[in-house]
This record gives sequence, C-alpha cells and structure tokens, in this order.
Amino acid sequence: MRKHLIALPLSAAFLLSACATNDLGDRRDLSKTQKGAIIGTASGAALGAIINHKNRGKGALIGAVGGGLTGAGVGYYMDKQAQDLMKQLQPEIQRGEVSVEKRASDNAVLVSMTSSTGFDTNSAVLKPGYTPTLNKIARVLNQYGKTTVTVIGHTDSVGTDAYNQTLSEKRAQSVLDYFAGQNVNPLRLESYGKGETEPRADNGTEAGRTLNRRVELWILPVLAN
Repeated sequence: MRKHLIALPLSAAFLLSACATNDLGDRRDLSKTQKGAIIGTASGAALGAIINHKNRGKGALIGAVGGGLTGAGVGYYMDKQAQDLMKQLQPEIQRGEVSVEKRASDNAVLVSMTSSTGFDTNSAVLKPGYTPTLNKIARVLNQYGKTTVTVIGHTDSVGTDAYNQTLSEKRAQSVLDYFAGQNVNPLRLESYGKGETEPRADNGTEAGRTLNRRVELWILPVLAN
C-alpha cells in the first residue's frame, strides 16, 4: 500500500496563511518568526517524523503540536474529543452515515464514513453534500490539536484489485486535502488506501458493499513520551 502525505506546496500555503488554532479552537496570528520556524519544521524533521504513522507522536511532531499528552490526561483528552465528535455528528450518526468509536486499549478514536454518501461511483471527487459533515469534523480536529489523523480509504470488491487500491488512495487523499483546506495542521495528517482488503461486511450483497465503500479516520493522541 502506498501512503500519502500532503504535498509540501499545500503545506506551505496552509502555513503561510498565518493563522493557527489552539486546543480551544481559537485562531491566532503568527509572527514572521513563528511562520519561518513552522515552515522550516514542515520541510525538515517533522515531515520525516510523520512518514511512519506509528511514530508520529515522537520527535519533532511533539513540538509542532505544542507538546504531547501524558498520564491520565491522555484518556480524558481523547474521551472529550470523541464526545464532541458524537455531539456534532449526531444527525449523521442517526442516519447511519457516520460512526464514532473510542477504543480504551490505545485511546484511538475511529470515525467511519460511508463513501457512498461522499463520492459518486468510481469517483474521488467529494460531493458538495458531504462537505458539511467534513466541516464539523474539521472544527473538532482543530479544537483538539494534540492528535494525529490518518485517513484510510476502503472499497468494495467490484473491479480489479489494482483499480480499487488506487481509488481508495485517491478518496483518502481527497478527504485529507479538504481537512488541510479547513486549517487542520498538515503536519498532523496522512492518508493511504487499503482497497478491498479489509471489508467489514459481505461483498455479496449491495448493503454489504455500501458499508465496505468507506473512509475511516484514525485519530491518535500525540504522546509526550
């Protein structure tokens, strides 16, 4: 599988907007010195630190998000984030379009979205009706900045393995790019596709295939150690 990181030109464009958010969702202007430091980090150590998503909470990324989480504060922080996501996404959850799950084992938050609501068949272009849901998620992600976000695309089994792999990657990248456009720090983001390799329902039925055509967000805490 091929992982995708947001391209540096888009990162630079985001950073040069001179605007950032803190863990309360407040926007603040960045000085020229701060902008220069962040851009340098984006093109150097921090970008390298997030290539391996298992280690994205280490090294330069900790500095990029203003320090990592520790102790009992990790679980509380992620519980609050999951609660806020569920509150904001309640209409979508009730319609069966989105699910939110908080795992106790690693404090990960999984947001799963059926891609049938977000993409036309064989397309990686986001539907306009999908963007309000992504806007809600982006607002919560900006409020809880001490996390990384991995966007994973999945498909059903219709079509060749190679085609489905590419389509899943493009759909995940579309969601990542949208979040970056909503001021989610690109240093926190990565995406990749899993094609048809991880179905969660029976591909022999249309209902099952609809569930399998999905985009997942794995939200993980940035740990201080």
